Amino acid sequence: MSSNVPTTGLQLRSLVTKDGKLELSLAEVPVAEPGPDDVVIQVEATPINPSDLGLLVGGADMSTAKASGTKDRPVITADVPPPSLRALAARLDQSMPVGNEGAGVVVKAGSSPAAQALLGKRVTALGGEMYSQYRTLNIQQVMELPAGATSRDGASCYVNPLTALSFVETMRAKGGTGLVHTAAASNLGQMLVKICQKDNVPLVNIVRKKEQADLLRSIGAKYVVDSSSPNFMEELITALAETGATIGFDAIGGGPLAGQLLIAMEAGATRNMKEYSRYGSGKETQVYIYGRLDMSPTIVPPGVGFAWNLSGYLLTPFLQKAGAETRARMRQRVMDELTTTFASAYTAEISLAEALDLETLHAYNAKATGTKYLINPAK
Repeated sequence: MSSNVPTTGLQLRSLVTKDGKLELSLAEVPVAEPGPDDVVIQVEATPINPSDLGLLVGGADMSTAKASGTKDRPVITADVPPPSLRALAARLDQSMPVGNEGAGVVVKAGSSPAAQALLGKRVTALGGEMYSQYRTLNIQQVMELPAGATSRDGASCYVNPLTALSFVETMRAKGGTGLVHTAAASNLGQMLVKICQKDNVPLVNIVRKKEQADLLRSIGAKYVVDSSSPNFMEELITALAETGATIGFDAIGGGPLAGQLLIAMEAGATRNMKEYSRYGSGKETQVYIYGRLDMSPTIVPPGVGFAWNLSGYLLTPFLQKAGAETRARMRQRVMDELTTTFASAYTAEISLAEALDLETLHAYNAKATGTKYLINPAK
C-alpha cells in the first residue's frame, strides 16, 4: 500500500498580502515522510467549519471576490479591508494551509508498532492542513474509526462533537443545572440536544425560523424558542425560569442576542425569588460567545442584574485544562455514538477545486444554520 503513495499532493492554500489582497489557490506540496510514530492519511472527507472559514477567507470582503485560473487550478482573489488587515499582521504574505479536521485511510506508516497497526485503517484526525490530498500526522492526533464507519461518518469527529460535550462539562464545573444555546438547529446544536437528552440536562434552544424549531422538536427538544417570534423575550424568560439555566453558549456573537440571554436569565431567576431585592436575583449568569456569525458589536443593555458575565470560548483551551482522563472519556463517547448522537449532515460533497468555485464559496461562507459542506480531496 505504501508504495503507491505519491511524493506530492494538492493542498488548498490561503494567502493574505501586505497590500490587502486575499488569494485562495491549490498548490502541489510534498507528502511528508512519516517518522516512527507518524502515519500518512489519504484524506477522503474534511468539513468546512466556521473556524476554518476564519483562516480561509482571512477577513476579506468576499463581495469583492473574483475568480481566475483554470477549472482544475482555480484562483480566488478578494480585497481585505484595512481594519481586518491590521488584525492579520502575523500572517501577512504567508501562504497558509487550511482545514482543522477530517478522515481518510492510512496509506503509509512509521516503524513503531502503534503506527504500523493503523496501516490500511480508516481514521479521523485533528491536526490542521486537512484540505489536502495527503496529510502526515503523529498517531496521537488520529483515532481509528469503528468497524463499518466511512470517512464521511468520521470527518467531523472533533470540532462539533467535542465542543458540544465541552458545553455540558463546563456547565457542571460551574455548578449549573441547565443550558441555553443559540443557532441551535446547526449540526452542533442537534448534537447538543441529543447529549442533553441522554444526560438529563435541561436545554433551551434558540432558533431563527419555524422550520428550525420543528426540526429540533422532531428529535426530542423540549424547550425551543424562535427569536423571530413577537413574544420571543417572554417565551425565553419562561423557558429559563422553568429550567433554571444560567449558562449560555452563543454562536451569533454580534448584535443584541447575548445581552437578551443575560436579561432573560436574570428575569427568570428573579421570577423564582422568594423575597424581593433591589439588587436583583444575585444569581450568577454567564454567556460564552463561541462563534461570530454576526460580526457587529455585541450589545449588553441594562437589565442584566449585577452578577452577569460575558466572555469568549474556545475548545482548545478547554481541552488543555480538562486533563487526559476527561479528554479520553469525551473522545470515547464520540466513537461510541458516532452514527447516532454525533452524526453530521452535509449540504454537499465537493472537491478541492470545487471549494474554490465562486458560487460554491459564497454558499458555504454564508454560514447559514443547517448548511454544512464537506470537501473530498480524493474526488
